[in-house]
Amino acid sequence: MTKPRLAVSFTFFVCGFIYTSWSCRLPRLQDLFNLDNKTLGVMLLASAIGSLCSMPLTGWLILRRGSRFATTLAVLLFCLSPALLSLATNAWTLFGAFWVVGVCTGALDVSMNAQAVLVEQQQTRPLMSTFHATFSIGMMAGALAGSLFIELSPSLLLHFGVASLFCAGLSMWAVRHLIPDVPEPAESSTSGQFQLPSPALLGLGLIAFGAMLSEGAMADWSTNYLKNVVGTSEALAPLGLTVFSGAMMTGRLIGDWARQRLGDSFLLRYGAGLAAVGLVSALLLPLYPITLLGLAVVGLGLSTLVPIVYSIAGHRTDYAPGVSLAMVTTAGYFGFLVGPPFIGFLADWQGLRVALGLVAIFLIITVMVSGASRTSIRATSTP
Repeated sequence: MTKPRLAVSFTFFVCGFIYTSWSCRLPRLQDLFNLDNKTLGVMLLASAIGSLCSMPLTGWLILRRGSRFATTLAVLLFCLSPALLSLATNAWTLFGAFWVVGVCTGALDVSMNAQAVLVEQQQTRPLMSTFHATFSIGMMAGALAGSLFIELSPSLLLHFGVASLFCAGLSMWAVRHLIPDVPEPAESSTSGQFQLPSPALLGLGLIAFGAMLSEGAMADWSTNYLKNVVGTSEALAPLGLTVFSGAMMTGRLIGDWARQRLGDSFLLRYGAGLAAVGLVSALLLPLYPITLLGLAVVGLGLSTLVPIVYSIAGHRTDYAPGVSLAMVTTAGYFGFLVGPPFIGFLADWQGLRVALGLVAIFLIITVMVSGASRTSIRATSTP
């Protein structure tokens, strides 16, 4: 494995580890600040707003300074951001902390995927699914570490501080081996031009929206679902997120192989359909073993959707480097980060099971959009 590929893999791992480090402690934050589901949804909305603010700006920064510079800046700030959640003293400061976490998350997602595209181009083969597998490995490791810290200490500062130091150490090595990509003057001169997404790119954005809304729902609400609906203990509840992340990791480890043999269009349609089946099973039969199995099926079904869409967007030639990826990433994260807060609002009104049922509907819509877009997907797929 080349150093740039390993460096990008470490960056994806760090992103997943930090994300689940704080998301698996949402029940603790909810208890500390006496938040109902609707108010917790508002906090998650702050994170969504932060990401949606930073993603277009990150695309602009990549055009100006390159994805290596953007990734270095984003990952180091991202590692430090969870500490702000543990230092919050009231609902307003917690809202601000979530906003900062969202800004760092959005910037890192765009920039590290731009680096992943460069590694794919350097090695002339699909690798995006494998990179996203390391994100899932990071999510799984972060969830397991979260369960351990819940048992050892209720202190969020201790948990987030250790996680931040560990990930910062990995990141300091990784950023030294990213691929340099300072743009040519002709490329950066197009950074001020506004471009609308083409119909093909809009279809990719809709698929990313549905897939990442589902991922965000599982990441932010599976622990609450197991604790408050299924009735598991607080220590066992994060294992649902572990199972989900493990299944997603498994699917992504074989995803690049599957892309070459089954095709992108096939994986997008049937992956979304499989995820819908798993989620509906978990919601209709809220028993601990069945819910864990359902979450595993959801993770497996979703595993290749986002890597495929990002890879196709990153290799398009009708936009300046980083622009098409920033557009699709913004659409995806709109679902990833705005969806979970909306689920919180709906959960207070109709209950969490009904709210998560909305995710299954979006997965079915994703199946239909993938089918309608199959011609353009085949035309722009990575060889």
